[in-house]
Amino acid sequence: MAAGPEINNNDLKAIVARFNREVIQDGNRESFEALMAPDFVNWSAPSEALRGAETMWKTFSTVLRPAIGDLQVHIHEQLCDGDKVITRKTISGKHVGPLLGVEATGKDIAIDVTDIVRVRDGRYVEHWGINTLAAVVAQLRQG
Repeated sequence: MAAGPEINNNDLKAIVARFNREVIQDGNRESFEALMAPDFVNWSAPSEALRGAETMWKTFSTVLRPAIGDLQVHIHEQLCDGDKVITRKTISGKHVGPLLGVEATGKDIAIDVTDIVRVRDGRYVEHWGINTLAAVVAQLRQG
């Protein structure tokens, strides 16, 4: 059994909800620092060199947030399995800046995401996820 205080499912869900609200939606760097374990690994990153926490922060702060105005994260459901939280959510807003090579269109966009986060001692330790960002960008390219 993992060391540290026992955390129940509602506590785990609250940690992940806080990350989504404060970090992804609001862009709060202090919350990011508080919620990321030093040994965090993003298993969804395209290469080992990009699996650290800082790359995840850069994705939010330099890719998503500048491109999506009034960015909102809507959590549809969360499930817990041990120390993992599975979240189904939508990141939405208006396309107001360049997004992966597509100039602003002013269109409303919505990226559906399902992710799994392992939490230890109240902090993100591992992440796995799938999303529809590539499909959204392809649709924007078509006009």
